Amino acid sequence: MLKRTIGLTAAGAALVVAAVAGCGSNAQPIQVNLAASEVLAQAAQKTAEVTSYTVDAVVDVTHPQEGSGKVQGHMLYQSKPQLAVDLTLDTVDMGGRSLPGGARAVLQGDTVYVKVDALKDLVGATKPWIKVSLSDMGDSGQVNQYLTQIQQFDLGNVTKLVTASQDVKSVGNESVNGEDTTHYSGSFPVDAAVQLLPADRQEQARTNLAELKDVKFDIWVAADGLPRKLALNGSKEGATLDATLLFKDFNEQVAIETPPADQVGELPKGTTN
Repeated sequence: MLKRTIGLTAAGAALVVAAVAGCGSNAQPIQVNLAASEVLAQAAQKTAEVTSYTVDAVVDVTHPQEGSGKVQGHMLYQSKPQLAVDLTLDTVDMGGRSLPGGARAVLQGDTVYVKVDALKDLVGATKPWIKVSLSDMGDSGQVNQYLTQIQQFDLGNVTKLVTASQDVKSVGNESVNGEDTTHYSGSFPVDAAVQLLPADRQEQARTNLAELKDVKFDIWVAADGLPRKLALNGSKEGATLDATLLFKDFNEQVAIETPPADQVGELPKGTTN
């Protein structure tokens, strides 16, 4: 039961990753006469240099065997001075199973802190948070899967996926959260898009997008060449994905703090086998 609960949490993170598998005050405005494909290429280059951001995400999926699901959450991300993530999943509902109270994970350096209310009942935990060291994962397969998903949040790689599009076009100017943006629409083949990612990210991205053949996207790019909104949707043989992500606070200082020590316990050995 615990394995399924942690697996459900991992699946929730994976859905967001699948949508993301993809901004800065010093950026210079892009030229308005750039072709749509050039704008995406420039956006991919600029997002690769982003060191911090926040994102709000809503992901809806259906699967012919596993049913429908929804993940809704918020994430703070920074890559410097060290990788740190604060991910809150307010809604995790997969195939009729849900996580009461949602889930939260904080990654700092080589340690992740996970808070899932259901774990307290399943393993008799007395602390609200569980700490896991990345260097001492051992055979904790399900937790390891969860940690892998968390570390896949990479805005630069998301934007690389959409650069595989051969049909992207500008469809007008729109405001996103009070900022002027240009709206681009297109599609990309999953196989070709995944090959644009770094070698160590391709397998995970291919797994996350395995149920989809072609993905349609809409991306809203501001004058600094960085995305403010991304919407993805795709389908294949009864499986569907519909995701919307809103980005903000690019390259601004983010507060990612570990939970108080007296609120943190260890994951009991053998509970994830």
